[in-house]
Amino acid sequence: MVTDYFYEPRKGHGLPHDPFKAIVAPRPIGWVATVDAQGRPNLAPYSFFNAISSFPPMVYFNSEGRKDSLANVEATGEFTCSLVSAELARAMNATAAPVAPGVNEFALAGLAMAPSTRVRPPRVAEAIAALECKVTQIIRLKGIDGVELETWMVLGEVIGVHIDERWLKNGIFDTAGARPIARCGYRGDYTEVTNLFEMIRPTA
Repeated sequence: MVTDYFYEPRKGHGLPHDPFKAIVAPRPIGWVATVDAQGRPNLAPYSFFNAISSFPPMVYFNSEGRKDSLANVEATGEFTCSLVSAELARAMNATAAPVAPGVNEFALAGLAMAPSTRVRPPRVAEAIAALECKVTQIIRLKGIDGVELETWMVLGEVIGVHIDERWLKNGIFDTAGARPIARCGYRGDYTEVTNLFEMIRPTA
């Protein structure tokens, strides 16, 4: 007989580590760059990040707690997301350090800033691709009991896309070749995309 381990998150999971982030995986990394009201850059990775619309293209990232990225998008309404390829994994991890507001994480991680075209925040110059985004909504999340959480969802419309042309193969972005990394839960578990398979959606 197959046994089913069931738990209710609000009552605790009873395991050595919370399995939620390992189950909902892999999660792409939103390497979010912002600037504050004084124009100082900030760069931070978010694993609660994804695309939520294709036309217009839109993405979101979640800030658990009032972090610098959230304060900056509230002040400016703009951000960029740079793709984290496997070669940039350690640099991305360096930008996750809990440093003081105003510290330049680009410099901290030894990264160059590339100017954006339609928004003020820069993007990671070494990244294979990057998205320029304008904030459309900032939503404070609530639980089923209606109590507001210390989590904010930032939604942005993608108004500009940068792609290193070396990664366009016959007009198609080479996702497997770019080797984007994704979060897989627990303290430091990541994976990288190296293989794709195709399934065409069936017709009615």
